[in-house]
Parts: sequence; structure tokens; C-alpha cells
Amino acid sequence: MTNNNPPQNYKNSEIGIIPQDWEVKRFGDIIDYIKGFPFKSKDYQQDGIRIIRVSDTTFDSIKKTNGIFIDEKDEGIYKKWRLEESDLIFTTVGSKPPMYDSMVGKVIKVSKEFEGSLLNQNAVLIRAKHKTIQTQTLLLNNFQTKRYLQYIELIYRGNANQASITLKELFNFQIPLPPTLREQTAIANALSDADALISSLEKLIEKKRNIKQGAMQKLLQPKEGWEVKKLGECLLKNPDYGINAAAVEFDDTLPTYLRITDISEDGRYLSSNKVSVNNILATSFYLEEGDIVFARTGASVGKTYLYDKNDGMLVFAGFLIRIKANTEILSPKYLFFLTQTKSYWDWVLANSMRSGQPGLNSNEYKSWQISIPPLSEQTHIATILSDMDAEIEGLEAKLEKYRAIKLGMMQELLTGKTRLV
Repeated sequence: MTNNNPPQNYKNSEIGIIPQDWEVKRFGDIIDYIKGFPFKSKDYQQDGIRIIRVSDTTFDSIKKTNGIFIDEKDEGIYKKWRLEESDLIFTTVGSKPPMYDSMVGKVIKVSKEFEGSLLNQNAVLIRAKHKTIQTQTLLLNNFQTKRYLQYIELIYRGNANQASITLKELFNFQIPLPPTLREQTAIANALSDADALISSLEKLIEKKRNIKQGAMQKLLQPKEGWEVKKLGECLLKNPDYGINAAAVEFDDTLPTYLRITDISEDGRYLSSNKVSVNNILATSFYLEEGDIVFARTGASVGKTYLYDKNDGMLVFAGFLIRIKANTEILSPKYLFFLTQTKSYWDWVLANSMRSGQPGLNSNEYKSWQISIPPLSEQTHIATILSDMDAEIEGLEAKLEKYRAIKLGMMQELLTGKTRLV
């Protein structure tokens, strides 16, 4: 972290090289805080003043749904725990990084929408001693750095799923600060502009997803002249199960392994945590164009993936069932989009609930009844929806690029490598 010969006008510090006129401050010395209040569940009701619990938060926001409330007449009693816009909320219980949405020590900035809500226990309200929106934003960005995540990994207690941190250790986190409010504000504004760009793109993606859902509902709704068949009547052969073998560390000389956890909720291959399979029989389980795999057990039962050769050669695992559609009757892409509909998931829920672990076997999948138009219409529907997917994927790639740019900005601006003076 240090350099014996830092550049001119820079110096070594506890957190690395920073500008000569910057200071490293202990987090606890520059803020005021209030611990959340232990509200009683017997006082909860359907409306009134919103209570913000740890379970109401994602990695960086407050959920709008499934809120709990207390009576408005009690507002005066609890005004100490009232949240204001741009307050920061820190969670003191949760999971260890990188389980981000449930992470202990995650930080949420309160938006205008949740002003007036009350903070529950296992969280702490943070305000800079000289609070402005900009100072709060500057603090927030320091708690979105890799250095902070590494610090939480050092100080948490408990196990990976039941972790906690103490305020004493949290407040020892070191924050580099520019000497003037003007420079602090300039940094905060630059990072806020980046956040606004990211947020606008996230909203656009969400809008496009909703449009696609509406299009699916309209296009896949059974119509006059469509046939109803069991899936098993539309296959080239009986469904088959994947290889039962352990995953090994990724090795490009071995086949790449596809497990349930490598499939996203919307049916895409997640290549970020690639693993391999080292088994003499593995080559018999390579996916081919048009193959769809269905998850057969656990919380992800029903999840599907349509093989894309751009994902590389993949061997599918034992908790997946492979379906080969008869392309003279059924378009694989059309079938894949059927598995993203509400009616499909209602069917999965109704048929997978057994005692113990949820599951669906190959015969049960074969019994699924599907509505199919003529093949040319299936192809037309699949093309429309595929084009929508391509647009969404393009926007998501753009979003990842923007997020990477923001991380680069944080590295430059929060350490003074780039000065906004």
C-alpha cells in the first residue's frame, strides 16, 4: 500500500498513496449515528409509518414491496429513528461478502421516497457531522470500494450466513478526504452523475423487460387453430439426464460443466464462475444446437436453458434433464419462450411440490401440455421475442460498461489520483 518514493505532491498513508493535502480520517470521527429501534411485531399493521428492516433492503436500495408499518399516532414517540433523505443505513447483521444482497455491512442511501420511515434494529443510521447530499454521497462511494468489502471480510464474526459486525470495528474504517468542501463536492457530483446514468439505463432495461413480458403474454396466448399437445409428443427421443460427476476447477483442457447454478433466472449461461468436469464419460453429455435443459430438483426446479453455441461446448450435469424437440413439430426457441411464461411456472409449482425437496422428473416434464401454432408461426413468434432479448442483452452489456467506468472513476477520484480542483 505504500511507496518509498511517492510522486511529487503525494504522500504515503494508512490506505496507500494520497495527495499531500488530503487527510485520512477514522470513519467514526466524522459522523453521528443512531442505532435502529427494536420495534415489536405485535405493533405492525398494514399502513401507517413504514418500518425499514434489514430484510427490506437489497445491496444498495430499499424494497418497495412487502413493507410493514406502525400507527401514525406513534410518530412523535419514535422521531429519533426517523430517516431523512440521503441518510446512510448500515446493516450490522447478514452474510459475509460477496453475498451482496444479504451482506453484513452493506450501505444504503435513503431516497426521498423513504423519508419519514423509521429504522428497525440490526441497522444503524449514519449522518456526516456536516451533512449535505454531497458529503453523504462521498461517504457512500467509499463504502462501495473493494477496500471496504475486504475490510468487512476482516472484521465480521460468525459464519458465512450468520455474520455480524460491531460498530467499534466499523468506525475504525479509514477514509481519505480532500481538504476542502469544494473538492469533496466536485468528487461527489461526478460520481452522482455516473450513478444517474447507470440508474437511467437500469430503468430502461426494466421497461424493456416489462414490454417483452407483455409481448410474450400476447404472442403465446393460445389462439383458434392452435393444437394442444403433451411435450412428450413433440420430442425426437425420451428426455435424458446429465452426468453425475463432481465439478472441478476450470481447466480449458477439460470440458466445461453446466450446472443448475450456471443458469440465470431468465435462462442464460453464467460464465463468470466456470468449472470443468473430469470424467471419461463426459463427452457423451455435450449439448447440441436446439437442446433445452430443465432443472429437475431443488429451489430452481423448472429453470431452463436453450443451448447457444456461442457459450462454447458444455457438458450438462445430473440435476438437469435434456429435451430434444422434434423440429418438424416444435421450434426449440418457441418452447424455450413457453418456459418463461406464468402458465408454465404455475404448472411447475403445482406439479413439483412433493414432501421434502421439490422436483420434476422426465416423465412429468413429458406430461406438460403446451399450445402450439403452425411451425411458421412458432418461428415468427420466437424471432420477435429473440430480437427483444438481443436488445435487452445489448443494453445490459452497456450497463456493465458504465459500471466498470464508475469503478474506475471511484479508484481515481476517491484516492486523489485525479484531482477535481
